[in-house]
Amino acid sequence: MEEKNRPVRIGIYGTGNFARHTHIPNLKKLEDIQIVAACDVGVDNLKRVAEEFSIPRIYTDGHEMLKKEELDILYSTVPAFARTDVEAKAAAGGVHLFSEKPQATSMAVARRIDAAVCEGGVLSTVCFRERYRPLFQEARRILADKQIIHVRFQSPRGLPLRQADVPAGAEGNWQYQMDKAGGPAFDWGGHAVDYTRFMTGLDVVRAQAFYHHPEEYNKPLSCAFNLCLENGATMAMNFTSAGASPPPDEAPFTIFFEGGYLALWMYDRIEVNGETVHEAEEFNPWFAQDRIFVEAVRSGDGSGILNDYHDGLSSLAPVLAGWESARRGGELIELAAFMEA
Repeated sequence: MEEKNRPVRIGIYGTGNFARHTHIPNLKKLEDIQIVAACDVGVDNLKRVAEEFSIPRIYTDGHEMLKKEELDILYSTVPAFARTDVEAKAAAGGVHLFSEKPQATSMAVARRIDAAVCEGGVLSTVCFRERYRPLFQEARRILADKQIIHVRFQSPRGLPLRQADVPAGAEGNWQYQMDKAGGPAFDWGGHAVDYTRFMTGLDVVRAQAFYHHPEEYNKPLSCAFNLCLENGATMAMNFTSAGASPPPDEAPFTIFFEGGYLALWMYDRIEVNGETVHEAEEFNPWFAQDRIFVEAVRSGDGSGILNDYHDGLSSLAPVLAGWESARRGGELIELAAFMEA
């Protein structure tokens, strides 16, 4: 349990959009916290964020920040490819860990961080924020006694940039590099897997994927994932960058069960067999998760945290396995072995 009568001390590792526009503003709304330091390799943005939010000390090296600052929580919001050993060192040293998703681009890195969390005996969570949204919790309640047959998730978006249209000087920006950014399937795939796990209570046991990535584009035009859940049910995730939306009568998330289906219109409503059974009220899951995690660290009671770092491995692995499957021409990958490789 943290010492009473003093603020919870937080270090921000990565000052990009998620930190600047979401997590830091959320944390600033909480009482008795101090963001004591921030770290980023992008010096200009780092200085801008520190000035904007009155963060007293800045670093360009995460290890230096850990060495010089006495932290209670490390908020890790650096891109997944940049995760190496800073989180592991922090956790092993007793610093509680809040990890943005995706947590890593390899299971080996994620496992090292997970082992450090266990070694340090710290609280942890991964930012699968929709677990805190009442809409997803209601879907979980509805599905609790259902026999799941199939899950379908579809994510349409606009055409990616052609390689020739990447802005001059931006070639070195990680967001334009497929091997670092991963494309829509790496970003939203982790969410889709995690929310499926949360709503159905089922883990993924096998994964296969195919990517359609013409050389002239900097990201794939389509990605198709075929997943098998632990009860034998199937799951299909499709990420299509064609510039057009799907038919208006198709929900982004549909979960089929014996006797019907649940359609999740994301943050709007739930339909069961075509009938609206739940309409969402305004809710900010980002703030809810940030608040609950800080309160858990302050009190030493992690019972309100809906996922920890170890649980997050089971949402990361199917996406990384699908990415690897596509590299191997659609090879079927067993998740148990992949997670340990």
